[in-house]
Amino acid sequence: ILNLPDISHVIILSLTAQSLGSLEIKEHFNIIKEIGRGKYGKVLLVTHRFRGTPMALKVMPKASTKLQGFLREYCISLHLSRHPCIVGLFGIAFQSNEHYCFAQELVIGRDLFAVIQPKVGIPETSVKRCVLQIASALEFIHSHGLVHRDVKPENILLLDTHCRQVKLADFGLAQKRGTLIRYITGTLPYMAPELCSVALLEGQREVSAPPLSVEPGLDTWAFGVVIFCILTGYFPWERCTDSDDFYQEFADWCRAEDRPDGEDDVPPLWRRFTPDALQMFAKLLDPDVGKRVTVGEVRAYVDKDWLKKVQSGEQGTSCDSGTNAKGSENSLSFRAKLSPLAFLIISHRFDLDSTKPLHRHSSSEVLKPIPAV
Repeated sequence: ILNLPDISHVIILSLTAQSLGSLEIKEHFNIIKEIGRGKYGKVLLVTHRFRGTPMALKVMPKASTKLQGFLREYCISLHLSRHPCIVGLFGIAFQSNEHYCFAQELVIGRDLFAVIQPKVGIPETSVKRCVLQIASALEFIHSHGLVHRDVKPENILLLDTHCRQVKLADFGLAQKRGTLIRYITGTLPYMAPELCSVALLEGQREVSAPPLSVEPGLDTWAFGVVIFCILTGYFPWERCTDSDDFYQEFADWCRAEDRPDGEDDVPPLWRRFTPDALQMFAKLLDPDVGKRVTVGEVRAYVDKDWLKKVQSGEQGTSCDSGTNAKGSENSLSFRAKLSPLAFLIISHRFDLDSTKPLHRHSSSEVLKPIPAV
């Protein structure tokens, strides 16, 4: 139904709204416990009172959820749920007096964020298992004319801690390819530069950039950032804007005609990666969305090493290898030039700060777009 013209899609949503049944949760489900919570609402572990089937029930308050948004998420999730790397649905959707609800496959396990060791990441073999499965899920989504728009570790669910089976979840922000958005509020590290260009930052009242078309390249970018995060336990930057030195340094390197790959030419945070991995990142995270590859490009690199091997006798972890401990790092004048994130990363090497460099982000407030007229 999702590839039909807009008018047909609206009609289908209207029909679904008319047929949305009304019932109270406790009359039909045994509530075991709450297993998730966010700005959207909460997820409950329940069993069906008559069939005994365990389910994850997504419960969204009517007071803060538009019916059309609920129906869009449900229809998209149901349509895509047949893919093995996407969370399944039971085809059960209803409304209670205060909530909209739909039932999902119960995934017993944790999300990907929960297993990332800050400043270290997770083993490269596990990263590659995860990456292949998420690439497959995203290709499936894109083949149906949709863009997920919220690819991040918190939305990747694990059936085991070694990433042998993972599932992509949460289609609350998914949109049809080509949807125009005028602006969003705030930014996240996973957001592509073209999306940051329409971000309304603190103190701003309007965005000068033209409306942005939602395209698969948004997911490709987020996918690349996720790979960096789970390999290292760090974010590569705070936001993709000119004011972020870490992003600007990477973007300048990426845009260079003859991209230098010598040890001293690669941006410091990226020196822990092999030339093959750097080439992969440069393709997934190309600032020019027209040159950015599709997520499937990652398959060409899974048989290659991504992290440099730490030589015997070297101090520190692979996550420390991206910074040069010689020279000016210790000087106050050097630190004075750093952004807060840069100082945070440098200070971790000297145990000056115990704050985790990787932390959860809520997208529900940030990524709600204002559709262009």
